[in-house]
Amino acid sequence: MPRLSTASIALFRYAIFLACCTLFLVVAGATVTSKEAGLSVPDWPLSYGQLMPPMYGNIFFEHGHRMVATTVGFLTIIMAVWLYRSDDRAWMRRLGFAALAAVCFQGLLGGLTVLYLLPKWVSISHACLAEIFFSTTVAMALFTSPSFRREPEMVDATGSLSLRTLGLWLPPAMLAQVFLGAAYRHKALDILWHVGGAVVVTGVVLFVTVFALLSYPHHRTLRSYAIVLLGVTFAQVFLGVAAYISRVVTAEAPQPMPVMVWFTVAHVAIGALTLATSTLFAIQAARHVRPVAIVPMRSAVDMSH
Repeated sequence: MPRLSTASIALFRYAIFLACCTLFLVVAGATVTSKEAGLSVPDWPLSYGQLMPPMYGNIFFEHGHRMVATTVGFLTIIMAVWLYRSDDRAWMRRLGFAALAAVCFQGLLGGLTVLYLLPKWVSISHACLAEIFFSTTVAMALFTSPSFRREPEMVDATGSLSLRTLGLWLPPAMLAQVFLGAAYRHKALDILWHVGGAVVVTGVVLFVTVFALLSYPHHRTLRSYAIVLLGVTFAQVFLGVAAYISRVVTAEAPQPMPVMVWFTVAHVAIGALTLATSTLFAIQAARHVRPVAIVPMRSAVDMSH
C-alpha cells in the first residue's frame, strides 16, 4: 500500500483531536449534571442575556459546558468540510455531515433542557446522543487512520457463531445501558434498572471478548480490541460501584460533594469510552472476519437423483 499523503495524516490527527475534545465535552456535561448546575444559567442561547456572563459558582460549569459544546460544533463543521473536500469515499463524506447534524441536534436538545426546566426525557436524550456522537468521532478517527487503509487480515468464522454477528450486538447493548444510567441520573428510573443492565452487559462483553480471544488468539487487531474492551468495561463497573457508594455516603450533604462528583464524572466518561470501544470492536470484527457462507438447500428434485 502506498504511503498516505501528508494531508491524509493531518486529517487523521485532526479526527483524533476532535474525538478528544468531544470526550472533554462529555466530561463537562457530566460535571454539570453531577453538581446540579443545569439551571444555574436560566436562559439560552445567551447566558443571562450575555455571550460571556460572570464565571463564578455553578455558572462557571454550565456556561463552560456551553463554550466547550460550541467549540466542538465548530470543530465538527471543519471536519465535515475537510472530509467533503478531500476524502474519496462517499460514505465517509456522508458520515461527516451526519456527525454535523448530530452535534447540531445535540445543541438543540441542550437548549430545550434549559428552556423547559430539565424535562427528564429531553435530558436523557441529550445524554445518550452525546455518547453516540462521541462514538461517531472515534469511528471517524479509525476510518481516517493509516491502519484502516491497509488490507484487512481476513479470518474465517469459527463454528456456528460468528464474531461479526456477536460484535454487532455490543454497541446496542452498551447504548441501552447508557440510557438506563441517564434515566437513573435524571430520576426517571430506579437504580435497579441500571444495576441489572450492568450485569447483563458485562456478561455479554465477557462472553464476546473471551470468544474472540479463544477463537483468534494470533490475530493482533481482534485480540487487542478485545483486551481493551474487556479492560474498560471492568473499569466502568468499578467506577459505577464507587459512584453509587459515594452518592449514598454523601446523601445528607447540603450540596454535591467532590468525591461523589468526580467518581460520577469518571463513570460517565469511561462509559462513553466503553460505548466507543464496543463500536470500534464491532467495526473491526466486521472488517476482519469473513461472513458465514450460506449454502443453499438442495431441492427435492435434485436430491432424488
